[in-house]
Amino acid sequence: MSSLSAHLVVHGGRRVALVAAAALTATLTLASPAAAHAEVEADRPQALAENVTLTFVSEAESASAGFSELRVVLPEGLAPADVTLGEAPKGWKLKATADGYTVGGPALKAGVDAEHKIKVRQLPDEKELAFKTVETYSDGEVSRWIELPTGGKEPEQPAPVLKLEAAAPGARPVSPSASASPSSRATPTQSATSGAAAPTASAEATDADASPAAEDSAADDDGISSGVLVAVIVVVLLALGGGAWWLVRRRAASSER
Repeated sequence: MSSLSAHLVVHGGRRVALVAAAALTATLTLASPAAAHAEVEADRPQALAENVTLTFVSEAESASAGFSELRVVLPEGLAPADVTLGEAPKGWKLKATADGYTVGGPALKAGVDAEHKIKVRQLPDEKELAFKTVETYSDGEVSRWIELPTGGKEPEQPAPVLKLEAAAPGARPVSPSASASPSSRATPTQSATSGAAAPTASAEATDADASPAAEDSAADDDGISSGVLVAVIVVVLLALGGGAWWLVRRRAASSER
């Protein structure tokens, strides 16, 4: 074989190898699931761990607007009252909702990821926790990362999921928060889909609403009691007046005789 032929064979073999490698890379890329654009991590990802710091990162997708607010739906076992804000972009504040919280403030620059940290009182005794997240940009665009895997199929917009280790030996749940009442929580699907908190009535509001009714009822009872008393007095007075009149007439009749 001539040197030219050998060169062509070697060159052709390299070319075939490069094409095969490129095709394999493309196949693996298409087969792999899309990277999540909202993620969550914990400094202690263990069931029933207390005072745990969770870090949330939302990757910016818009080239023309920045994040202005994030809404997070807490999984079962975590109450809004158990959450406090650790770190957030400058000027951002945390507000509790019926089923989670929002954190937001001055819009970030376009292309800047939004990262914030919260501290939770205690993680529930679960294997994994899903935090459905709704991202709002300064131009009104909304991205919903709220989907969960179903039937072994990876969702297109997956919710951030935190996998937990088994609870430590002897770990016990702490007493529930006052706001952990099931009636005060909206369903995650409703809240995450609408992006708005469902209105709920607090125990104080319920008591306040009930107070006027109780007062009216008491007033009615007082009114009835007073009316009955007045009627009794009138009857007594009439009876006394009738008796006195009868005595006067009787005395007058005796005098005439």
